[in-house]
Amino acid sequence: MTAPQQRLLLFTVLGGVAAACIVVFFFDPQRYHFYPVCVFHAVTGWQCPGCGGLRATHQLLHGNIAAAWHFNPMVVLMAPLAGWFALRELVRQTTGRILPGSVCCPVFLWTALPAFVLFAVLRNIL
Repeated sequence: MTAPQQRLLLFTVLGGVAAACIVVFFFDPQRYHFYPVCVFHAVTGWQCPGCGGLRATHQLLHGNIAAAWHFNPMVVLMAPLAGWFALRELVRQTTGRILPGSVCCPVFLWTALPAFVLFAVLRNIL
């Protein structure tokens, strides 16, 4: 993939994320029911690591960190990290400058996967 194609892909993804955030900001997932249903929760009755993520995102976008934590603590913890990686990639694509941090680092991957599994198990036990 060429550099202009990579930039176009990045801006398309960031534009999609921004559009999704605008929808979640204005349409509360607790009041509007056009959002997708979690298939894992529908089938098993258990909460997956992402359950409550839309409600948590809505609360985060409104600045209600405590309410967001109530719906999904993992979203609250991961939001700054996701923002940093998005900013890092945006800076890399536009200026060529590489900021510190890597999402593909083996330590990150081998830490994140067990954290998500542990979170999924604990949220259904407690």
